[in-house]
Amino acid sequence: MRAVTDDATTARVTAGFGRHFVVEDTSGVGRVATRRGKRGDITVGDQVQLTLGASGQAVIEAALPRASVLMRAEGTREKTLAANIDQIAIVFAARPGFNPHFVWRALLAAHGAHIGALAILNKNDLPDLAEASAFLAQLAALGHTTLAISAKLGADQAKGALLPFLRDRNTLLVGQSGMGKSTLLNLLVPDAGARTQELSLRLNLGKQTTSSSRWFRLPEGGGLVDSPGFQSFGLRHLDQRALAAALPEFARVAGQCRFLDCQHLEEPDCAVRAALERREVDPARYAFYRQLMTELRG
Repeated sequence: MRAVTDDATTARVTAGFGRHFVVEDTSGVGRVATRRGKRGDITVGDQVQLTLGASGQAVIEAALPRASVLMRAEGTREKTLAANIDQIAIVFAARPGFNPHFVWRALLAAHGAHIGALAILNKNDLPDLAEASAFLAQLAALGHTTLAISAKLGADQAKGALLPFLRDRNTLLVGQSGMGKSTLLNLLVPDAGARTQELSLRLNLGKQTTSSSRWFRLPEGGGLVDSPGFQSFGLRHLDQRALAAALPEFARVAGQCRFLDCQHLEEPDCAVRAALERREVDPARYAFYRQLMTELRG
């Protein structure tokens, strides 16, 4: 990591460690910076204004307006994952077993943040792919962008398939533990481990690792944000009135309901429930919707 030149005033936040942040300018020059005053309003991906003291210490004075922000909310607590990203890449695999709700929730979070989404079935070399492949096909039928790869056994092919979706875009990588997200990161950013080790040494962190996201510059252009592993994707921050519009199969028929404000729960002449009876809406997806509505109302 090179030193920032003295005239640098704008940079991107690439990592956060307690009261310290790592920032990088447009040429890839980076340094450690601290936040003046409250630090809770800074997240990975933010573009920030810096001032440099006589000793070379960088201070974050302010964050510039965000083009996008993606978050998850568990109960009353909101967790910002990244700012200024163009899309989210959701990684799942047949083993050790994926949770469809995690993927569906991540897709809804992307919709709420007005960013794109890519669903990636990893480890497609496994023999027991029937359920995972059927799930990927369902996502594709709903209009989502999908991809099936093996980052470990088919590295070259996987990288070739991924790069057209990632090049010159900033992408947040998410997935449950064991889905192969770290393998994907190392495939796309070969020196990611070295960068992390260098950062730990520079900050004197020893074996401590960040519990937040980390932004990496892609060699081919764009950036990849690696998020910490988590098992649930809370959506309490979303508007329940817009939830049905974010589910493609609901949105196709919702305008045919008797009531304009139909919530597709118990109202008469509901086009969504009629589609459910005709098996045009997956019962599991409808049950998922009802569960989310209960959460958002609570």
